[in-house]
Amino acid sequence: MSEEPPATSSWLTAEPTAWPSGGGGPADNSTSSGMFPPEDPLPPGELPLLVNPWDIVLCSSGTLIACENALVVLVIWQNPALRAPMFLLIGSLALADLLAGLGLVLHFTCAYLLRSDSAQLLTVGLVVASFSASVFSLLAITIDRYLSLYYALTYNSERTAAFTYTMLVLLWGLSLCLGLLPVTGVNCLAEEATCSVVRPLTKNNIAVLSVSFLLLFGLMLQLYVQICKIVMRHAHQIALQHHFLAATPHYVTTRKGVSTLAIILGTFAACWMPFTVYSLIADYTYPPLYTYATLVPATYNSVINPVIYAFRNQEIQKALWLVCCGCVPASVAQRARTPSDV
Repeated sequence: MSEEPPATSSWLTAEPTAWPSGGGGPADNSTSSGMFPPEDPLPPGELPLLVNPWDIVLCSSGTLIACENALVVLVIWQNPALRAPMFLLIGSLALADLLAGLGLVLHFTCAYLLRSDSAQLLTVGLVVASFSASVFSLLAITIDRYLSLYYALTYNSERTAAFTYTMLVLLWGLSLCLGLLPVTGVNCLAEEATCSVVRPLTKNNIAVLSVSFLLLFGLMLQLYVQICKIVMRHAHQIALQHHFLAATPHYVTTRKGVSTLAIILGTFAACWMPFTVYSLIADYTYPPLYTYATLVPATYNSVINPVIYAFRNQEIQKALWLVCCGCVPASVAQRARTPSDV
Protein backbone atom coordinates (compact mmCIF):
# COMPACT_ATOMS: atom_id res chain seq x y z
CA MET A 1 0.00 0.00 0.00
CA SER A 2 1.48 3.37 -1.03
CA GLU A 3 0.96 6.41 1.12
CA GLU A 4 -0.02 9.85 -0.19
CA PRO A 5 3.04 12.08 -0.77
CA PRO A 6 3.30 15.39 1.05
CA ALA A 7 3.18 18.71 -0.73
CA THR A 8 6.03 19.79 -2.92
CA SER A 9 8.45 22.60 -2.10
CA SER A 10 9.45 24.62 -5.12
CA TRP A 11 12.29 26.55 -3.44
CA LEU A 12 14.10 23.63 -1.86
CA THR A 13 16.05 20.57 -3.00
CA ALA A 14 15.19 18.65 -6.14
CA GLU A 15 12.06 16.52 -5.94
CA PRO A 16 10.59 14.02 -8.37
CA THR A 17 7.18 15.63 -8.09
CA ALA A 18 8.41 19.14 -8.80
CA TRP A 19 11.31 18.70 -11.21
CA PRO A 20 10.97 15.57 -13.37
CA SER A 21 13.03 17.01 -16.22
CA GLY A 22 16.64 18.15 -16.10
CA GLY A 23 19.65 16.67 -14.36
CA GLY A 24 19.28 14.44 -11.42
CA GLY A 25 16.81 12.12 -9.81
CA PRO A 26 15.38 12.20 -6.30
CA ALA A 27 17.59 13.77 -3.67
CA ASP A 28 18.79 11.66 -0.76
CA ASN A 29 18.09 14.36 1.78
CA SER A 30 15.54 12.96 4.19
CA THR A 31 14.68 16.41 5.49
CA SER A 32 13.49 17.59 2.08
CA SER A 33 9.74 17.68 1.70
CA GLY A 34 7.77 16.39 -1.24
CA MET A 35 9.46 12.96 -1.54
CA PHE A 36 7.68 9.96 -3.04
CA PRO A 37 8.39 6.59 -1.43
CA PRO A 38 11.16 4.99 -3.55
CA GLU A 39 9.24 1.79 -3.92
CA ASP A 40 6.21 3.43 -5.55
CA PRO A 41 7.37 5.69 -8.42
CA LEU A 42 4.85 7.10 -10.87
CA PRO A 43 5.27 8.21 -14.47
CA PRO A 44 5.70 12.00 -14.78
CA GLY A 45 2.31 12.37 -16.45
CA GLU A 46 0.54 10.72 -13.51
CA LEU A 47 2.23 12.58 -10.66
CA PRO A 48 -0.31 14.33 -8.41
CA LEU A 49 0.01 18.12 -8.41
CA LEU A 50 0.25 18.91 -4.70
CA VAL A 51 0.94 22.50 -3.62
CA ASN A 52 3.02 23.50 -0.62
CA PRO A 53 1.11 26.05 1.51
CA TRP A 54 4.30 28.08 1.94
CA ASP A 55 4.57 28.43 -1.83
CA ILE A 56 0.99 29.73 -1.87
CA VAL A 57 1.98 32.34 0.72
CA LEU A 58 4.97 33.42 -1.39
CA CYS A 59 2.83 33.58 -4.52
CA SER A 60 0.21 35.65 -2.70
CA SER A 61 2.92 37.99 -1.42
CA GLY A 62 4.28 38.30 -4.95
CA THR A 63 0.84 39.21 -6.28
CA LEU A 64 0.38 41.91 -3.63
CA ILE A 65 3.90 43.23 -4.23
CA ALA A 66 3.34 43.42 -7.98
CA CYS A 67 -0.01 45.23 -7.66
CA GLU A 68 1.23 47.80 -5.13
CA ASN A 69 4.44 48.67 -6.91
CA ALA A 70 2.83 48.69 -10.35
CA LEU A 71 0.63 51.52 -9.08
CA VAL A 72 3.66 53.47 -7.82
CA VAL A 73 5.54 52.94 -11.09
CA LEU A 74 2.50 54.05 -13.07
CA VAL A 75 2.07 57.20 -11.00
CA ILE A 76 5.72 58.24 -11.31
CA TRP A 77 5.82 57.42 -15.02
CA GLN A 78 2.70 59.44 -15.88
CA ASN A 79 3.35 62.47 -13.69
CA PRO A 80 5.89 64.92 -15.23
CA ALA A 81 6.21 66.67 -11.86
CA LEU A 82 7.82 63.57 -10.37
CA ARG A 83 11.17 63.84 -12.16
CA ALA A 84 13.40 64.95 -9.29
CA PRO A 85 16.33 62.63 -8.45
CA MET A 86 14.61 61.32 -5.33
CA PHE A 87 11.49 60.34 -7.28
CA LEU A 88 13.59 58.58 -9.90
CA LEU A 89 15.17 56.49 -7.15
CA ILE A 90 11.77 55.77 -5.62
CA GLY A 91 10.65 54.67 -9.06
CA SER A 92 13.70 52.40 -9.33
CA LEU A 93 12.84 50.82 -5.98
CA ALA A 94 9.21 50.34 -7.01
CA LEU A 95 10.23 48.82 -10.35
CA ALA A 96 12.62 46.41 -8.62
CA ASP A 97 9.94 45.34 -6.16
CA LEU A 98 7.44 45.00 -9.00
CA LEU A 99 9.78 42.62 -10.85
CA ALA A 100 10.43 40.72 -7.63
CA GLY A 101 6.71 40.21 -7.14
CA LEU A 102 6.32 39.01 -10.72
CA GLY A 103 9.30 36.71 -10.20
CA LEU A 104 7.66 35.07 -7.18
CA VAL A 105 4.43 34.51 -9.13
CA LEU A 106 6.26 33.16 -12.17
CA HIS A 107 8.37 30.85 -10.03
CA PHE A 108 5.24 29.41 -8.45
CA THR A 109 3.63 28.95 -11.86
CA CYS A 110 6.68 27.32 -13.41
CA ALA A 111 7.28 25.08 -10.41
CA TYR A 112 3.82 23.52 -10.52
CA LEU A 113 3.03 23.71 -14.25
CA LEU A 114 6.21 23.62 -16.33
CA ARG A 115 8.25 21.77 -13.68
CA SER A 116 11.59 22.19 -15.43
CA ASP A 117 15.05 23.15 -14.25
CA SER A 118 15.42 25.74 -17.02
CA ALA A 119 12.29 27.58 -15.90
CA GLN A 120 13.49 27.41 -12.31
CA LEU A 121 16.83 28.95 -13.22
CA LEU A 122 15.18 31.81 -15.10
CA THR A 123 12.64 32.65 -12.38
CA VAL A 124 15.13 32.39 -9.53
CA GLY A 125 17.52 34.58 -11.51
CA LEU A 126 14.74 37.15 -11.94
CA VAL A 127 14.00 37.09 -8.20
CA VAL A 128 17.69 37.45 -7.28
CA ALA A 129 18.20 40.34 -9.72
CA SER A 130 15.02 42.12 -8.59
CA PHE A 131 15.63 41.87 -4.87
CA SER A 132 19.26 42.90 -5.42
CA ALA A 133 18.06 45.97 -7.33
CA SER A 134 15.64 46.69 -4.49
CA VAL A 135 18.46 46.61 -1.92
CA PHE A 136 20.74 48.72 -4.10
CA SER A 137 17.93 51.22 -4.69
CA LEU A 138 17.49 51.63 -0.94
CA LEU A 139 21.22 52.30 -0.68
CA ALA A 140 20.97 54.84 -3.52
CA ILE A 141 18.06 56.56 -1.74
CA THR A 142 20.18 56.76 1.41
CA ILE A 143 23.10 58.25 -0.52
CA ASP A 144 20.82 60.74 -2.22
CA ARG A 145 19.28 61.73 1.10
CA TYR A 146 22.74 62.34 2.53
CA LEU A 147 23.87 64.41 -0.45
CA SER A 148 20.67 66.48 -0.43
CA LEU A 149 21.46 67.54 3.13
CA TYR A 150 25.25 67.85 2.85
CA TYR A 151 25.09 69.84 -0.42
CA ALA A 152 21.75 71.53 0.17
CA LEU A 153 22.54 74.64 -1.92
CA THR A 154 23.65 72.75 -5.05
CA TYR A 155 21.49 69.64 -4.72
CA ASN A 156 19.07 70.57 -7.53
CA SER A 157 21.81 71.11 -10.10
CA GLU A 158 22.32 69.12 -13.28
CA ARG A 159 25.29 67.45 -11.63
CA THR A 160 22.95 65.81 -9.11
CA ALA A 161 20.72 64.48 -11.90
CA ALA A 162 23.74 63.05 -13.75
CA PHE A 163 24.95 61.38 -10.56
CA THR A 164 21.49 59.87 -10.01
CA TYR A 165 21.40 58.41 -13.52
CA THR A 166 24.89 56.99 -12.97
CA MET A 167 23.77 55.28 -9.76
CA LEU A 168 20.72 53.84 -11.53
CA VAL A 169 22.83 52.40 -14.35
CA LEU A 170 25.34 50.89 -11.93
CA LEU A 171 22.81 49.37 -9.55
CA TRP A 172 20.72 47.80 -12.30
CA GLY A 173 23.81 46.56 -14.14
CA LEU A 174 25.20 44.90 -11.02
CA SER A 175 21.80 43.44 -10.14
CA LEU A 176 21.48 41.97 -13.63
CA CYS A 177 24.89 40.34 -13.29
CA LEU A 178 23.89 38.76 -9.97
CA GLY A 179 20.65 37.49 -11.47
CA LEU A 180 22.43 35.92 -14.45
CA LEU A 181 24.78 33.85 -12.29
CA PRO A 182 22.36 30.89 -11.82
CA VAL A 183 21.47 30.93 -15.53
CA THR A 184 25.11 30.99 -16.69
CA GLY A 185 26.11 27.94 -14.67
CA VAL A 186 26.63 29.09 -11.08
CA ASN A 187 24.03 26.71 -9.66
CA CYS A 188 23.80 23.40 -7.83
CA LEU A 189 21.71 21.42 -10.32
CA ALA A 190 24.63 19.16 -11.19
CA GLU A 191 25.65 18.57 -7.57
CA GLU A 192 22.95 18.77 -4.93
CA ALA A 193 25.50 18.72 -2.10
CA THR A 194 26.56 22.28 -3.02
CA CYS A 195 23.00 23.66 -2.71
CA SER A 196 22.16 26.41 -0.27
CA VAL A 197 18.89 26.85 1.57
CA VAL A 198 17.40 28.11 -1.71
CA ARG A 199 17.76 25.85 -4.73
CA PRO A 200 19.40 26.22 -7.24
CA LEU A 201 21.68 28.81 -5.59
CA THR A 202 24.97 27.37 -4.35
CA LYS A 203 26.21 27.91 -0.82
CA ASN A 204 28.99 30.17 -2.11
CA ASN A 205 26.56 32.19 -4.21
CA ILE A 206 24.13 32.88 -1.39
CA ALA A 207 27.03 33.55 1.00
CA VAL A 208 28.26 36.31 -1.32
CA LEU A 209 24.74 37.76 -1.49
CA SER A 210 24.35 37.64 2.29
CA VAL A 211 27.74 39.21 3.03
CA SER A 212 27.05 41.90 0.44
CA PHE A 213 23.75 42.64 2.14
CA LEU A 214 25.45 43.03 5.52
CA LEU A 215 28.06 45.37 4.04
CA LEU A 216 25.42 47.46 2.28
CA PHE A 217 23.33 47.68 5.40
CA GLY A 218 26.38 48.75 7.39
CA LEU A 219 27.05 51.49 4.84
CA MET A 220 23.41 52.61 4.96
CA LEU A 221 23.53 52.72 8.74
CA GLN A 222 26.72 54.80 8.68
CA LEU A 223 25.17 57.25 6.23
CA TYR A 224 22.09 57.48 8.39
CA VAL A 225 24.24 58.37 11.42
CA GLN A 226 25.86 61.13 9.37
CA ILE A 227 22.43 62.35 8.27
CA CYS A 228 21.31 62.55 11.90
CA LYS A 229 24.39 64.63 12.76
CA ILE A 230 23.69 67.03 9.90
CA VAL A 231 20.04 67.36 10.90
CA MET A 232 20.95 68.06 14.52
CA ARG A 233 23.40 70.74 13.41
CA HIS A 234 20.85 72.32 11.06
CA ALA A 235 18.16 72.21 13.71
CA HIS A 236 20.45 73.97 16.18
CA GLN A 237 21.33 76.68 13.66
CA ILE A 238 17.68 77.21 12.69
CA ALA A 239 16.65 77.39 16.34
CA LEU A 240 19.22 80.11 16.99
CA GLN A 241 18.15 82.11 13.92
CA HIS A 242 14.47 81.94 14.78
CA HIS A 243 14.74 82.47 18.51
CA PHE A 244 14.32 78.77 19.26
CA LEU A 245 11.18 78.48 17.15
CA ALA A 246 12.19 75.28 15.37
CA ALA A 247 8.94 74.68 13.47
CA THR A 248 10.18 76.23 10.22
CA PRO A 249 9.29 74.59 6.88
CA HIS A 250 12.90 73.53 6.26
CA TYR A 251 13.21 71.96 9.70
CA VAL A 252 9.88 70.12 9.41
CA THR A 253 10.75 68.83 5.94
CA THR A 254 14.16 67.61 7.05
CA ARG A 255 12.79 65.97 10.17
CA LYS A 256 10.10 64.14 8.21
CA GLY A 257 12.62 62.97 5.63
CA VAL A 258 14.94 61.54 8.28
CA SER A 259 12.09 59.86 10.18
CA THR A 260 10.94 58.24 6.95
CA LEU A 261 14.47 57.04 6.27
CA ALA A 262 14.59 55.56 9.78
CA ILE A 263 11.36 53.68 9.12
CA ILE A 264 12.74 52.36 5.83
CA LEU A 265 16.00 51.19 7.38
CA GLY A 266 14.29 49.63 10.40
CA THR A 267 11.79 47.81 8.22
CA PHE A 268 14.57 46.73 5.87
CA ALA A 269 16.63 45.21 8.69
CA ALA A 270 13.67 43.51 10.38
CA CYS A 271 12.57 41.88 7.12
CA TRP A 272 15.88 40.81 5.62
CA MET A 273 18.21 40.17 8.56
CA PRO A 274 16.69 36.79 9.64
CA PHE A 275 17.01 35.30 6.16
CA THR A 276 20.50 36.76 5.67
CA VAL A 277 21.86 35.30 8.90
CA TYR A 278 20.11 31.97 8.35
CA SER A 279 21.52 31.70 4.83
CA LEU A 280 25.05 32.06 6.18
CA ILE A 281 24.77 29.33 8.82
CA ALA A 282 22.47 26.81 7.12
CA ASP A 283 22.47 24.61 4.00
CA TYR A 284 20.05 22.40 2.13
CA THR A 285 20.06 19.74 4.87
CA TYR A 286 18.25 22.05 7.31
CA PRO A 287 14.46 21.65 7.72
CA PRO A 288 12.53 23.38 4.92
CA LEU A 289 10.30 25.12 7.47
CA TYR A 290 13.20 27.35 8.57
CA THR A 291 13.87 28.48 5.01
CA TYR A 292 10.28 29.48 4.39
CA ALA A 293 9.91 31.06 7.85
CA THR A 294 12.78 33.46 7.06
CA LEU A 295 12.16 33.88 3.33
CA VAL A 296 8.51 34.95 3.63
CA PRO A 297 9.24 37.93 5.97
CA ALA A 298 11.98 39.05 3.56
CA THR A 299 9.36 39.54 0.87
CA TYR A 300 7.28 41.73 3.19
CA ASN A 301 9.83 44.53 2.81
CA SER A 302 8.67 44.91 -0.79
CA VAL A 303 5.07 45.00 0.44
CA ILE A 304 5.79 47.77 2.94
CA ASN A 305 7.97 49.99 0.73
CA PRO A 306 5.18 51.37 -1.51
CA VAL A 307 2.96 51.92 1.53
CA ILE A 308 5.64 54.12 3.08
CA TYR A 309 6.04 56.19 -0.05
CA ALA A 310 2.35 56.47 -0.89
CA PHE A 311 1.28 57.64 2.55
CA ARG A 312 4.24 59.82 3.53
CA ASN A 313 5.23 61.59 0.32
CA GLN A 314 2.86 64.44 -0.47
CA GLU A 315 3.52 64.59 -4.22
CA ILE A 316 2.95 60.87 -4.67
CA GLN A 317 -0.15 61.10 -2.48
CA LYS A 318 -1.64 63.73 -4.80
CA ALA A 319 -0.80 61.71 -7.90
CA LEU A 320 -2.30 58.56 -6.35
CA TRP A 321 -5.55 60.40 -5.60
CA LEU A 322 -5.71 61.59 -9.21
CA VAL A 323 -5.11 58.08 -10.57
CA CYS A 324 -7.53 56.33 -8.23
CA CYS A 325 -10.31 58.93 -7.82
CA GLY A 326 -9.71 61.57 -10.47
CA CYS A 327 -9.50 64.32 -7.84
CA VAL A 328 -7.37 65.49 -4.94
CA PRO A 329 -8.94 66.10 -1.50
CA ALA A 330 -8.59 69.64 -0.23
CA SER A 331 -6.66 68.46 2.82
CA VAL A 332 -4.02 66.94 0.53
CA ALA A 333 -3.99 69.66 -2.13
CA GLN A 334 -3.38 72.47 0.39
CA ARG A 335 -0.22 70.92 1.78
CA ALA A 336 3.06 72.51 0.83
CA ARG A 337 5.08 70.74 -1.81
CA THR A 338 8.14 69.00 -0.36
CA PRO A 339 10.08 67.27 -3.13
CA SER A 340 12.99 66.59 -0.82
CA ASP A 341 10.80 64.47 1.42
CA VAL A 342 11.34 60.74 1.04
